[in-house]
Amino acid sequence: MGAPVAPDATGTVERDGVRVAWDLYDRQDAPTVLLLPTWSIIHSRFWKAQIPFLARRYRVVVFDGRGCGRSDRPHDPAAYSPDEYAADAVAVLDATRTATAVVVGLSAGGTWGVALATAAPERVDGFVAIAPSIPSLAGPLPDRGQSFTEPLDTSDGWAKCNLPYWRRGPSAWRDFLDFFFGRVYSEPHSTKQIEDGVGWGLEGDPEALGAATVGAGRHPVSPERCARVACPVLVVHGDDDRITSHEVGARLAELTGGRLVTLGGGGHVPLARDPVVVNRLIEEFVDSLTPPARAVRRSTWTRAASRPRRALYLSSPIGLGHARRDVAIARELRRHHPDLEVDWLAQHPVTRVLADAGERVHPASRWLASESAHIEDESADHDLHAFQAVRRMDEILVHNFLVFDDVVRETPYDLVVGDEAWEIDYFLHENPELKRFSYAWMTDFVGWLPMPSGGGAEVALTADYNAEMIEQRSRYRRLRDASVFVGNPGDVVEGTFGPGLPGIREWTEDNFSFSGYVTGFEVPDEAERQAARDSLGCRPGELLVVVTVGGSGVGEALLRRVLDAAPLARRRRPELRFVVVAGPRIDPAALPRHEGVEVVGYLPELYRHLAACDLAVVQGGLTTCMELAAAQRPFLYVPLRDHFEQNLHVRHRLDRYAAGRCVPYEDACDPDLLAEEIVKNVGTDVRYRPVETDGAGRAAAILSELF
Repeated sequence: MGAPVAPDATGTVERDGVRVAWDLYDRQDAPTVLLLPTWSIIHSRFWKAQIPFLARRYRVVVFDGRGCGRSDRPHDPAAYSPDEYAADAVAVLDATRTATAVVVGLSAGGTWGVALATAAPERVDGFVAIAPSIPSLAGPLPDRGQSFTEPLDTSDGWAKCNLPYWRRGPSAWRDFLDFFFGRVYSEPHSTKQIEDGVGWGLEGDPEALGAATVGAGRHPVSPERCARVACPVLVVHGDDDRITSHEVGARLAELTGGRLVTLGGGGHVPLARDPVVVNRLIEEFVDSLTPPARAVRRSTWTRAASRPRRALYLSSPIGLGHARRDVAIARELRRHHPDLEVDWLAQHPVTRVLADAGERVHPASRWLASESAHIEDESADHDLHAFQAVRRMDEILVHNFLVFDDVVRETPYDLVVGDEAWEIDYFLHENPELKRFSYAWMTDFVGWLPMPSGGGAEVALTADYNAEMIEQRSRYRRLRDASVFVGNPGDVVEGTFGPGLPGIREWTEDNFSFSGYVTGFEVPDEAERQAARDSLGCRPGELLVVVTVGGSGVGEALLRRVLDAAPLARRRRPELRFVVVAGPRIDPAALPRHEGVEVVGYLPELYRHLAACDLAVVQGGLTTCMELAAAQRPFLYVPLRDHFEQNLHVRHRLDRYAAGRCVPYEDACDPDLLAEEIVKNVGTDVRYRPVETDGAGRAAAILSELF
């Protein structure tokens, strides 16, 4: 997956025969932040939750430490003293034409930072030490002390941190990584962070790490050297750090006259587990060192009683269904409060829907990282492991939450509505002190569910994610002022959130209000259906097949399968006419052409064409399928493989409405089978369970009470 921001320049610098790779995020006329490497067990990707946030504000330089990543990996311990890392840092500053920088280091980066601040004090404006690992400042943790270089007669616990053990091969190396990162992240529900650490460690070189460990141990940074750090210092340390004791951070702050921020319950890498707090601490520290601009700054504060009602709306960008229903709810909200001003914090393709509806998009939206692009990157040949894709979107979610937090700091909103805005809900529960508005959460499914392909590991992972959500809601029930399920109790799946956890439907009924389904439109009548057919140029007697795969680019594989089947279907039924809707993120020109098949781009009122069709072929997304159910049109839906929501949550709801026919993608890949399904189902008379038409009004009534 691509990072939310790309570096403006990359390069390498060679010093004493060792090449060191660096990246530069070059914001002009801003202070520079230098992100130091840590222990050579992992490369600079460990800063992934910081770089996008910092790069919006500052000039950022980051480099892979010698021994890992894109840098060289010498096996001589002499290459790894703290002063070698400090000299590398100076060389990188020179290569990036950086005069001075605020230096930030994690763990062993605390040692490298002290070395840099004392060897080249003129280059360091300030120093942030996060969980600094400086052995001379405190004794080892009680469970440490085994030899690192001599063979041991056990591989239990910290005996795994042993060079001869690592040399036994990949299984021993993996065993150590699993143990080590399990200790690094002492906080509950840290499965993704542990997974990242182990994955990065597997890219590493045990021999290089062994040399780095021995080399650093031969040249420790003394307390006296720490006391010579003359620049301002901020130390951030968790009091549940199981790698480096909190005593080390406290002692470093004392020796340097720096500020100590203790993170209660925090482990060794809070920048990954509590990135919002850490990022804001870095920002506050850097800004405290920057002289204020001389330009005149003006602002206005309006008395609360004189402010118009104002809402900030966030609509999930993964597909377009959320946006259409949210626009309908916003319109209904304005019926309750005609003076209501609504800002939308949104990204493409949602912005297309909002533009057509005449809604106002907040200018900070330009800073959002694309969730749709990430989902497209995660998909292949109609396969999207949605649960894992969301897990791997973590750095995007951190970045987008901090954009949101900037917006609500600047403007006093009465209400924030998050329609499956996962980052908002998660990080508000993790940082409840940031809530300064009424807050409503909306969703059309509850519960991460494992897919069979994930096996027992995925059963455990989804249960862990569900347990964290349940714990958050139990601890901070006050945080959501409303939780709205877009549907009815029967639309919630049966079963449990996982072993030992509550039943999904029972828990949802206890914790949510139900709006009924929100179509976002009035079902077209016969006259409107005919008008839609006329607008598409349908001739009398033609059977119209509309093919659409939603607002993302994930469905291109299915469009191609239907295009393969279309000529075969038309041989059997020459009166068939296909309209293939590519949507806003698929280039219509990239798709093949056939007689009797028209390929079009984004249609702002797609529901009218769906209501006019004699058959639709769609993905398994809830919105499009429910639009077809509401219009009582026959349709085939082909869920994305490994997509738990489409295969389990949506399938359950469609079965409840007796709507649509599910076609496995494996069958859709056979042109003859797909053509047969199209011919068999086109024009059939259907009798689905009626879909309610007042969902937007019911949802708006719930939200209206929060003003």
